[in-house]
Amino acid sequence: MTIVPTDLRNEMSRSYLEYAMSVIVGRALPDARDGLKPVHRRILYAMHELGLASDRPFRKCARVVGEVLGKYHPHGDTAVYDALVRMAQDFSMRAPLIDGHGNFGSIDNDPPAAMRYTECRLRPLTSAAMLQDIESETVDFGDNFDGSTQEPLVMPARIPQLLLNGSSGIAVGMATNIPPHNLGELIDGLIALIQNPDITNLELMQYIPGPDFPTGAQVLGTSGIRESYQTGRGSITMRGVATIETIEQRGRPDREAIIVTELPYQTNKAALIEKIAEMVNDKRLDGISDIRDESDRDGMRIVIELKRDAYPRVVLNNLYKQTPLQANFGVNMLALVNGEPQTMSLRQMLSVFLDFRIETITRRTRYELRKAEERDHILQGLLIALSNLDAIIATIRRAADAPTARQELIDSYGLSEAQSDAILQMQLRRLTALEAEKIHQEHDDLQSRIVNLQDILARRERILEIIETEVTELRTVHATPRRTTIEQSEDELGDADLIANERAIILLTEQGYIKRMPLNAFEAQSRATRGKAGTRMKEDDGVEHFITCRDHDSILLFTDRGIVYCLRAYQIPSASRTARGVPVVQMLPIPRDEKITSLIPVAEFSDDEYLVMLTSGGFIKKTALTAFSNIRTNGLIAISLEEGDHLRWVRPARVDDSIIIGSSGGMAIHFRADHEQLRPIGRGTRGVRAMKLKEGDRLISMDILPATIVASLPLAEETDLEDSEAEDLEEQDLEEGEAGEAEDPTLATAQGPWILVITANGYGKRVPVSRFRLQRRAGRGKIVTKFKSRSLQDQLVALRIVNEDNELMLVTTRGIIIRQAVNAISSQSPSATGVRVQRLDEDDTIAAVALVPITDGDDAASLEANLPTDVDAGSPVTPDADVSTEPEAE
Repeated sequence: MTIVPTDLRNEMSRSYLEYAMSVIVGRALPDARDGLKPVHRRILYAMHELGLASDRPFRKCARVVGEVLGKYHPHGDTAVYDALVRMAQDFSMRAPLIDGHGNFGSIDNDPPAAMRYTECRLRPLTSAAMLQDIESETVDFGDNFDGSTQEPLVMPARIPQLLLNGSSGIAVGMATNIPPHNLGELIDGLIALIQNPDITNLELMQYIPGPDFPTGAQVLGTSGIRESYQTGRGSITMRGVATIETIEQRGRPDREAIIVTELPYQTNKAALIEKIAEMVNDKRLDGISDIRDESDRDGMRIVIELKRDAYPRVVLNNLYKQTPLQANFGVNMLALVNGEPQTMSLRQMLSVFLDFRIETITRRTRYELRKAEERDHILQGLLIALSNLDAIIATIRRAADAPTARQELIDSYGLSEAQSDAILQMQLRRLTALEAEKIHQEHDDLQSRIVNLQDILARRERILEIIETEVTELRTVHATPRRTTIEQSEDELGDADLIANERAIILLTEQGYIKRMPLNAFEAQSRATRGKAGTRMKEDDGVEHFITCRDHDSILLFTDRGIVYCLRAYQIPSASRTARGVPVVQMLPIPRDEKITSLIPVAEFSDDEYLVMLTSGGFIKKTALTAFSNIRTNGLIAISLEEGDHLRWVRPARVDDSIIIGSSGGMAIHFRADHEQLRPIGRGTRGVRAMKLKEGDRLISMDILPATIVASLPLAEETDLEDSEAEDLEEQDLEEGEAGEAEDPTLATAQGPWILVITANGYGKRVPVSRFRLQRRAGRGKIVTKFKSRSLQDQLVALRIVNEDNELMLVTTRGIIIRQAVNAISSQSPSATGVRVQRLDEDDTIAAVALVPITDGDDAASLEANLPTDVDAGSPVTPDADVSTEPEAE
């Protein structure tokens, strides 16, 4: 025994490389020409050798597996049988290559029956498109594992099988994952490539729009397909097909249900149902009451019953987001080209197949030409014999034996050995006149055929015509309609798609605790009742901001230092009425010495909207809403402030709207928001003066009057007055307010909108907007309300524009919330004191007022019908036991 010194590093490197290449070439990766791995190729060839054509009886799969193992594939029988089973599954292959008889598994991942029970044969498409002409020397053959027989190194495929059924495999250091496609579309794309060799990948997508999975389903968007076809790598989003239906149940109310009829490719139905049930039990999926599988031989049907209060579209979006009902197919179009792994684009794959098909037809034509020439050579000898029949017969009869006769024929008539043998083997019946005529006709036909075959070999366009004709015939016979639909627009599911866009309340306390509550937690109550607890607070805390919105809105949070932050409403944690909420500093990087002074819900950042900002120092400005559409995590500067000034109020407005500003002393000013009175300026600016205040008075509120309402009101325009005239008119308004106005009987029937005035001590009224003329900005305004008693130290806390079908919600500094209809508050003159709108506890005052967002169908008459009901008892929710419902005497 000889010991050969070897460097261990080199030996390991060489051995591992040989192993890796063996796995890559011999097991894991398909050939780009026929789209098959060696095991699949050997199975199909063994079945072809056994004569298991589509028109022959089925044979046991065990017989096929044994043939493959014994002759071609020296591996385990499980690997061969698993590959055979997959080629027969219509949910795994877009065009199955094997026709199976028996249990070949299911989409629930049920295993197939043992090979001794199942039977198989080739499909018509396999015989016509994969094995045709294999005996015509179209492909190379090589020795099998023991050299006892030959096997094809590639199949003479007539269709791009690699793209038709796709392929997946993991090699050493690389993997492939090619999606299946539609046969008709692939043939259309191949013909387009033949007719236009310079066609691009994007142009090919007009014929091959995307994968066509055997299980159907949907593909979302075309960007992933485009990237995959252009680069060979990409990600395609697949989504199951589901519809929302109403199920009639005997003896029970009808229920909404989600019906799933198609699943993404390679999704296990049983595992999907199990995962959904597990997520429902773990409270990770809401709104589902039952799930069952009603699939049968007619098709798939998964029924997901929903709870009564569930939103079907939201539940379905959650299923897409959290379960395999929506999945990604990672495309990696890697295959062997000339024995080397190569990532290819769509055009490259079709080009490799087309080149292979051209070579196949060339080799077949050469084979047929050789056979025709050999046959014609024999016929020429027979014709010579017929022309010299008597002499040749005499020569044969004179010869002592066959070799002598062959040699004499060769020497006398210049025949070849093959021609001499054919003459010696010719039967006597071939000497008849009829048979002689057939020989002449066959010779003439062969001459024409030889000329045609030579022309095919000489002209490439003839070969391309043959390819086009053959694939067109295959498309006519075997093409099927597309199963997978492609949605042209991207439909990525964001967080908002998983949450119902319900009406909500957002409440922020003085110490910075924020929370979100559903609006239906507070039913409408009578005027002058106490209300319900809206939050639990510390003794030294109080409600500071209170808005209504929808869960999908963007919430702009403005601070006293003029910085704006942004949150989506659904990102604010939802809490019960009595919960304190979470510190806002945990959600936003707001310094602890900075306070939020305004919350603005924004449904859409439109180009024709502005934000009007008002500071405590009386400066006002207007900035385009789009300037706040992209706010960084650490906020943006919204306004520039003077020393000691603070941003207090922010409202959305349009250019033709008007602005009403109120002060704590009961004054209000009304002026336009147009570019003449208030031109739009950028974020980092200060603004202009808004209102002239008395000593000790301060601004308390601002609201916007829509332009459509302003145009319809009989308002006196005062914007053209000189400054001295405007001041005189303001003095007159002040004197009339101090003296008090006589009650106007038309107030009870006045049409809206109104200015809703709410004071700290719980009094309110509606004043018609028509009572407030348009003034110039920076004036002193007009009296909007009087107070019950100066000793009560009452003051104005809210001034809002309302209609009679609005609802409002009031919150006190102690967190008591009441929801009531606006039309329950009487319409009064500016000099009136109003009526009680909420009964307050001792040392409690009104902190904030918010309007309930109106939805389609909301009106005052439907308030009672829309009262929320108790989930358990099914009866209207009653107020808290300690809440008085008796109105206070006016």
